[in-house]
Amino acid sequence: MLMRSDPFRELDRLTQQVFGPARPGAMGMDAYRSGDEFVVHFDLPGVDPETIDLDVERNVLNVRAERKSPAPEGAEMIVAERPTGTFTRQLFLGETLDTERIDASYDAGVLTLRIPVAEQAKPRKIQITGGGERKQISS
Repeated sequence: MLMRSDPFRELDRLTQQVFGPARPGAMGMDAYRSGDEFVVHFDLPGVDPETIDLDVERNVLNVRAERKSPAPEGAEMIVAERPTGTFTRQLFLGETLDTERIDASYDAGVLTLRIPVAEQAKPRKIQITGGGERKQISS
């Protein structure tokens, strides 16, 4: 199971509705379960895929990306509303996910992670036997 890592998410959402984007270093995220995998989408428009760094340590997934200013060095900025710099996000992944088989792709400004459910966490059928004699183990 995917666990939320940002305790101030609702406060940020309310602040953003009232005042506009409050944390330029945050990246928007959607996450859902589809069959035997969790899918996570991160909004990273304008980010060079070469600057995206993903790592997992003890079920903690760290996402880091950098967006540089499109203006050449020395240019005078007239309006700069698009956030630049380093974007980071940390997700705490449940024990039921297979962190060894995470698949990542980047397309049209969206980083998509597919995290399979671990085999031992998947539901399975248990065969029932009956009608036979029970064997006893003697010591």
